[in-house]
Amino acid sequence: MADVVLKNISKSFGDVDVIKGVDLEIKDGEFTVFVGPSGCGKSTLLRMIAGLEDISGGDMYIGDRRVNQIQPKDRGVAMVFQSYAIFPHMTVRENIGFGLTIAKVPKEEKAAKIAEAARILQMEHLLDRRPSQLSGGQRQRVAIGRAITRQPDVFLFDEPLSNLDAALRMDMRMEIGKLHKQLDATMIYVTHDQVEAMTLADKIVVLKDGEVMQAGAPMELYHSPANLFVAGFLGAPSMNFFVVDVLSVDGDMATVSAPALDPITVATKGRDIRPGTKATLGIRPQYLRPTSDAQGMLHGSVSLTERLGAETVVDITLRDGTKAIAAFAEDQIFALGNAIGLDFDPNQAHLFDELPAAGSDPH
Repeated sequence: MADVVLKNISKSFGDVDVIKGVDLEIKDGEFTVFVGPSGCGKSTLLRMIAGLEDISGGDMYIGDRRVNQIQPKDRGVAMVFQSYAIFPHMTVRENIGFGLTIAKVPKEEKAAKIAEAARILQMEHLLDRRPSQLSGGQRQRVAIGRAITRQPDVFLFDEPLSNLDAALRMDMRMEIGKLHKQLDATMIYVTHDQVEAMTLADKIVVLKDGEVMQAGAPMELYHSPANLFVAGFLGAPSMNFFVVDVLSVDGDMATVSAPALDPITVATKGRDIRPGTKATLGIRPQYLRPTSDAQGMLHGSVSLTERLGAETVVDITLRDGTKAIAAFAEDQIFALGNAIGLDFDPNQAHLFDELPAAGSDPH
């Protein structure tokens, strides 16, 4: 296994800059997940690590080797694609061992590696079947098995579960998590699904427009987002944002208010918050609590209720016409149009020295 180090990595297609000076260190044995919206550059960055895309600028290291000019087959990486990429005319055994066949690995060694991959993935009983006889999850296991037999320094996964249904995605997510622990391998995983990112990753790298917005442990990013983008991207339902007036600042505490929000004092957390300016207050839906008297820091009326069994998600129109979303950790009934009050702990709120982009819905 090996570290992967990216130093000021960039990628351009003509005049279009797709990856813009990415610096990143992925430690040996770490499970790192790249997340971000479509077009943010996460798959391009993965393909650059694999050697399937040229590097326009910067330096890339796998272990102690600079790999900028090294061919994909010599980088010590194995990639699992979204589309499985297995051969329909071959058996599972032949698909898993295909790379070994091309490399002319001796027959007995090849058989042993195929058997070991099948054991790890619990596929011994499927070795003589063809892909048409397999489920989607089993086909993805075949693709992973082929990667295992190569014994790479780094495993690369490009949205490997996006073609599966919800239940199967959950099962395969657990299987990949177990595989990581079993192999103690360096894994880099691309997804647009934040649930996959939060549950699998040792480190999440959030990308936007070819730049790293923040990198760190999942709960670090969840509890201490570096900016509005990360705060809004991680978490479901997404964080509520309120444009507020900064009334005063005392040390690392600021008092803010808005038409829909009574004055509260929150921590600035080192951000450049100044009196007389506007800022953005963020509060996660899970941290909002209903009050018994329809009063509170926020108050408005119920516009939509989603009862999900273990959770109730409520859309609320606040008194100034702005929106808020609350998520309560039990089944509750709220009548449409009824008045509702919400409280929250100011220590769980985030104050940002930036405003939502024009045209976005800050709730």
